[in-house]
Amino acid sequence: MIRIGILGAAGYTGGELIRVLLQHPHAEIVFANSESNAGNLVSDVHSGLIGETDLRFTDTMPFDSLDCVFFCFGHGKSAAFVAEHDIPDHVRIIDLAQDFRIASPEHDYVYGLPEIHREQIRQARHVANPGCFATAIQLALLPAAKQGWLTQDVAVNAITGSTGAGQKPSGTTHFSWRNGNISIYKAFAHQHLAEIRQSLAEVQGRLDADIDFIPYRGDFTRGIFCTSVIKHEVSAEKAIATYKAFYDNAAFTHYSDHALDLKQVVGTNKALVHLDCFDGKLLVTSVIDNLLKGAVGQAVQNMNLMFGLDETSGLKLKAIAF
Repeated sequence: MIRIGILGAAGYTGGELIRVLLQHPHAEIVFANSESNAGNLVSDVHSGLIGETDLRFTDTMPFDSLDCVFFCFGHGKSAAFVAEHDIPDHVRIIDLAQDFRIASPEHDYVYGLPEIHREQIRQARHVANPGCFATAIQLALLPAAKQGWLTQDVAVNAITGSTGAGQKPSGTTHFSWRNGNISIYKAFAHQHLAEIRQSLAEVQGRLDADIDFIPYRGDFTRGIFCTSVIKHEVSAEKAIATYKAFYDNAAFTHYSDHALDLKQVVGTNKALVHLDCFDGKLLVTSVIDNLLKGAVGQAVQNMNLMFGLDETSGLKLKAIAF
């Protein structure tokens, strides 16, 4: 069994990670850390887990008893935590924040997108889990990058559910504002653009084009629906064959011959991709569940690779059909 600790376990990602790991045949949760909830039942905070576990939050962190620890912190806290705490070398770290996603000689974190880094993840001690928008957008663009097609600016629009903003209430997450509403935020300046450009440049060799990304807040709870427009002259047959070949061996990313909708992936670790061609333009649609393939599902997928397990172990989750 993989002995696991979870830091920042009281938030949406922490709760979803606990839910997934409770069903994992090779995982044992040693502790779920939350100083503000220490002593409380996990199911008192994550009420969907009532009847599933009697685990309690703790303010202790017995790293010596672990094989793997997940950081479910807010952005900026992981680097500070690592600097302030002594985590034994044998403990694998999977960070769900953005602190280590950009490659640097100052850290050894592997960027955890299995579709391009599967073998590096297998050998990694530390993994930086990709962002949710970044995952959906990269999976839409990477096959084109592999062919060198991203030579002109790419227009990307993506809408995310309210869970993408985290559990702490804010003016743009409470129900009366979000319901029946839609809004733009961080247009052309979203923090995930850096990791997106890093991967595309790695796969294509260089990236001179801009990624013009406009994110939207949606009036639903979970999921990301993304459209990307690539300017390139290629036949529909070649484009589709390229995308199918790129994801032929991917465990969770699949090309669909049919137009996509969000509910095909909500509740799963799947990513679906679809192409349409229009006179020198490729319209790529991609959909994921932001809490699963966009966060903890992908993190567990990375854990499976790091520990030599079947990549899909504990992640054969069913879509919410209605």
